[in-house]
Amino acid sequence: MGPSPEEKQTDRFVCVLSFESSGSLEANKREHFEKSIRIGHIPSLKRALGQQYSSLGSQPILCGSIPGLVPKQLRFCRNYIEIMPSVAEGVKLGIQECQHQFRGRRWNCTTIKDNLAIFGPVLDKATRESAFVHAVASAGVAFAVTRSCAEGTSTMCGCDSHHKGPPGEGWKWGGCSEDAEFGVLVSREFADARENRPDARSAMNRHNNEAGRTTILDHMHLRCKCHGLSGSCEVKTCWWAQPDFRMLGDYLKDKYDSASEMVVEKHRESRGWVETLRAKYAFFKHPTERDLVYYEGSPNFCEPNPETGSFGTRDRACNVSSHGIEGCDLLCCGRGHNTRTEKRKEKCHCIFHWCCYVSCQECVRVYDVHTCK
Repeated sequence: MGPSPEEKQTDRFVCVLSFESSGSLEANKREHFEKSIRIGHIPSLKRALGQQYSSLGSQPILCGSIPGLVPKQLRFCRNYIEIMPSVAEGVKLGIQECQHQFRGRRWNCTTIKDNLAIFGPVLDKATRESAFVHAVASAGVAFAVTRSCAEGTSTMCGCDSHHKGPPGEGWKWGGCSEDAEFGVLVSREFADARENRPDARSAMNRHNNEAGRTTILDHMHLRCKCHGLSGSCEVKTCWWAQPDFRMLGDYLKDKYDSASEMVVEKHRESRGWVETLRAKYAFFKHPTERDLVYYEGSPNFCEPNPETGSFGTRDRACNVSSHGIEGCDLLCCGRGHNTRTEKRKEKCHCIFHWCCYVSCQECVRVYDVHTCK
């Protein structure tokens, strides 16, 4: 018998929460979660959740509107719906960051509306692009859940009181330290739950998911606020805080550029054939848990190709003065570019008036816009 629709392996961000490996989390947090709770496809989750729920009484209708839920999913949704918007917000955050980081690339992280496979066939291959999307989405979920906990919007979690240690000279602990470990745990179970098959793609996805989450723990830092007369900063209160997500995106983009190419190896174990990954080039440094990995080449994304998910670069804006990938020579794949003038209304000649407003004139400026042929 083949796999059911719910069990069939896809790479469409079919999301599962299965809190089985939660040894680092306190028992009182773990008890809030059931094992193996399926959430379903991300676009449906985002449409169904958002700001649509207002009371416990609405949960049965809300959860029933999410297609593809099995009974355990439905039960989890009804019992613990408060954490679902944070998970959906995290995926959205990851997608937005992907689109920012790749805005000048041939592949610009385009999403498809009204399609469960929101990136199209692009993620079907084990490419660098797939590695980045998994890493940044996993980081986004951990980031959003951690932020939600610190803001007090969930009763399942709160501030972190376990990693403070003694205060330093001139400052004391205060505020709400963000519990990134809890956010990472939710993200790990959310993103990795379907990656339990003994094949190379599951191994790659698990590795890149973890690389994305690890960036948050690696970049936690002290954030402080001054206290004293006239901002004298006689005393500072400090707390652990996450970095800006843009900084995490920049870091993961660097990891994308230096991603390690792998090869697939098969070997037999007691449970059958298992696929693992090893570095393709032995003379390069073996990838660490913080590096992104892939084992299939990317299409060039120059021309539209429904099979690969490429939209091509025709009509994309390019930078005529740049010799980088965003420049017209590379982005347009040698086809050349068109130039047109565009008039834009902008505020100009702004003056600050005491006290306290700014007045501006409106100017029309003419710009040259270059687009790929």
